[in-house]
Amino acid sequence: MKMIKKVLVFLGVLFTFGILVNATQNEPQKPIAQENLEAKLVNDYNVYAIPMPDNLNFAGELVPIENPDIRERMDRELLVNTYWQSNGLLLFKRANKFFPIIEPILKEQGVPDDFKYLAVIESSLTQAVSPARATGFWQILKGTGKEYGLEVNQNVDERYHIEKSTLVACKYLKSAKKLLGSWTLAASAYNAGRAGISRRLKKQDVATYYDLLLGEETGRYVFRIVAVKEILSNPKRYGFNFSEEDLYTHIPTFNVLVDEPITDFNAFAKQYSINYKILKLHNPWLREAHLNNTSGKEYLIKIPKEGYYKTSMGQ
Repeated sequence: MKMIKKVLVFLGVLFTFGILVNATQNEPQKPIAQENLEAKLVNDYNVYAIPMPDNLNFAGELVPIENPDIRERMDRELLVNTYWQSNGLLLFKRANKFFPIIEPILKEQGVPDDFKYLAVIESSLTQAVSPARATGFWQILKGTGKEYGLEVNQNVDERYHIEKSTLVACKYLKSAKKLLGSWTLAASAYNAGRAGISRRLKKQDVATYYDLLLGEETGRYVFRIVAVKEILSNPKRYGFNFSEEDLYTHIPTFNVLVDEPITDFNAFAKQYSINYKILKLHNPWLREAHLNNTSGKEYLIKIPKEGYYKTSMGQ
């Protein structure tokens, strides 16, 4: 009997629900502005296959897209980076702010301009720290930083210094190019190491990056750089729409030379009408609230020019 009662109750609920649904469906539908908006979005937003561009190259070295496996790998990176729209827009915004800092250093050091896109795929132009503790725009390991003359400790970590870390990246890339013979191989060595790429070339008896069988990360590495270069160079072609006002801009600074300890960066910042946060934003390589500098080393601390920040200063 209990089971029969439960079934009857359930059927009653279904019957009532059916009436409510029918009543709702029979009600006249009122025009809603939101519906028009949604229809517009459906009509405007489409996902397309991406035509393969002609003459794709990295640092003037052609990508051999006539090979079917190369074409597929290149296509993958173009698709992934085109349709990750939020990240793509952030890259356009940050590139406008930071490329003017990186580009002159690459040029001065004789490193092709395309290597700025290597920094993009390494860190998305942020002061990132990887699980392996690679740090900064160029994702430099502690040992590599010290090998190339950066100060890396708890108090000062120059891997966070954009200009100095860019110089280190240039030195590494030039040595890799000298050893391996091409800029494409030098780029792959930035990910897998100079010795690692050299060993694989000899073991597989090939001469180019595109002929190597590599692991997932290094195997995608150069293709990712080329895809980001292609998209950032041709925003409209890949559906990115923005104006100059949407992009981030570099804040002009001047340098203050310091050759002695600073016990309190909060007080130091106030001397220049900025706060501690702004000081650290422009000098992320200063890792603590003070500067030890027991050796009397000379540091250049960036101070933003007046008028770019509005801050509230305490008593």
